[in-house]
Amino acid sequence: MKIRIWGKHTTILSTFVLLAATVLLAYPGGMSKSNAAERLAALTPQSEQIRAEAERRLADMTLEQKLYQMFVVTADQLSGAPAFTVADDGMRGKLGERPVGGVIFFAQNLVSGQQTSEMLKNLQQYGKEASGVPLFLCVDEEGGRVSKIGRNSQFGVKKIDPMADIADAGQAYEAGAVIGGYLRELGFNVNFAPDADVLTNPDNQAIGDRSFGTDAGRVTECAVAYSNGLHSQNILSTFKHYPGHGGTVGDTHDGCAHTDKTYEELMGNELMPFRAAGENGVDLIMAAHISAPAVVGDNTPCSLSHRMIAEILRGDLGYEGLVVTDALNMGAVAENYSAAEAAVLAVKAGADLILMPADLDAAFMGLHQAVRSGEIPESRIDESVRRILCAKLCME
Repeated sequence: MKIRIWGKHTTILSTFVLLAATVLLAYPGGMSKSNAAERLAALTPQSEQIRAEAERRLADMTLEQKLYQMFVVTADQLSGAPAFTVADDGMRGKLGERPVGGVIFFAQNLVSGQQTSEMLKNLQQYGKEASGVPLFLCVDEEGGRVSKIGRNSQFGVKKIDPMADIADAGQAYEAGAVIGGYLRELGFNVNFAPDADVLTNPDNQAIGDRSFGTDAGRVTECAVAYSNGLHSQNILSTFKHYPGHGGTVGDTHDGCAHTDKTYEELMGNELMPFRAAGENGVDLIMAAHISAPAVVGDNTPCSLSHRMIAEILRGDLGYEGLVVTDALNMGAVAENYSAAEAAVLAVKAGADLILMPADLDAAFMGLHQAVRSGEIPESRIDESVRRILCAKLCME
């Protein structure tokens, strides 16, 4: 069994629910608080051991090593190859030079089951050699139209219907378990799924049938069940796209997307799934590049907003898991901020993982200079790396 440990104040339920999906496959909604309480005593010693080991390793890391752990980059970006498919000694050297925390893969990197398994196995070995902890090996594999593997006939896996076609939490759990099963077999450990957006704008094409629907309660129930299905296969889950992309106008891939909703309106609808994430053991939340001027006061993307991440997600919603930005090379960010500016703002906002910066070296140097100058306290870096190390130690 795997235990996922987050911050200093992990709740009874968020500590245990991650195990419940592995033990009781018949209960897609997770276990009750009373059952969790009965198991707390057995879980706490291991939890404390993991925290202590994370602290020991953190104390031995240089600032440079800590900063690299906060980056998740594409395989192509790290390798310099346009369609990376083979992890050889050249990649071992590149990971030694830039020991990033994770790598994300796209369709061009995934040719067949044998090729992908060998590539990921070698990468994981090189990553552990470089940093002493596992790499986050990531993919967007939601089901439906966002299925890098499921839509490739060379893998021969079961295709999962769009989330809009999922009937109930039981089917959502099965979808997560099926996808988690073939991801685990291939060697992945992080899925940037499920989509936890409430589809409140029927004209929204960026999300559409990727959402479980228009009702926040149903979306929450199905997203939690899907997450538990992934956990049954020891795959980390991600709720996206905080604070909710289902009611926005525009697409952050191409440029700005925004919501005009107030804080109260978001809390009553789009934020409901993200409020439930912590107590249901969701491992990551992906912060989107959506602007929410009625909440923030300007058009700063939520992924770079201290108000949206540190104050609302961490503070008001109580989430203590990992926060990953959406890809920072997307138009909404890349057209308005340099790679260094975006990375610095994301960390100051409260993000733990920086996904796909437009320029890794520039983003790294921007963060390095911000810490050295005192703009970002090193204790803030330690806060994120501590979460990262705990999550990774739990995967070993």
